[in-house]
Amino acid sequence: MNQHIQPPTSTASSRIYDILRKDLVGGRFAAGEKLAINALKEQYQVGLSPLREALNKLAAYGLLIQENQRGFRVPRLSRAELDDIAQMRLALEGMAFEQAIVHGDAAWEAELLAAEHRLKCADMTLDKDDEWERLHTQFHRTLVAPCGSVWLLRFIEQLHDQFDRYRRLGPKMPVIRQELDQQHHELVELAMQRDAQAARTLLDDHIRKSYDVALQCFLEHSG
Repeated sequence: MNQHIQPPTSTASSRIYDILRKDLVGGRFAAGEKLAINALKEQYQVGLSPLREALNKLAAYGLLIQENQRGFRVPRLSRAELDDIAQMRLALEGMAFEQAIVHGDAAWEAELLAAEHRLKCADMTLDKDDEWERLHTQFHRTLVAPCGSVWLLRFIEQLHDQFDRYRRLGPKMPVIRQELDQQHHELVELAMQRDAQAARTLLDDHIRKSYDVALQCFLEHSG
């Protein structure tokens, strides 16, 4: 009679997947670190079955490397990989933003204004905490949301997570950070004006500036 009730392991697996994904992107584990299954079970208070399911999903997603049937390791930092990720962001995110400007409706404009307002309120401090990161991610998701391609959005989401592994470990660089914060407002203005060409040019510059921050992370951690 309970065959339609979702198994508790599925709920636990989804929960630990979300938590581990956030921690991996946020730099809680060192690049190249081997994850100890028993330590993770204790740390996250989760059973072996849902933990392994989450780890396998994270490996398929690219945030972990599965070395064999039992071992998982955090991917190492690589300048070549960072450059590749940044180039793909420029290509795919720019394309999605242009399409979003073409297809976005009044509801999208309202969501974009709201996302920018929430992020601006969080921009009052240069101490970028987890809440700012959440709002920043939501802002960039909203920018491209109506692009019309589910697969394009999936690829962009994955690229953001990989890119943020580098960026969040970078130095504060307040001058560049202030420029990036100002560009969030300018991106919204150009979107409202439906100026797709200028919007993409600005987004390209925005990604390149963020790359400069991420690159410093790589240089510091590889030196």
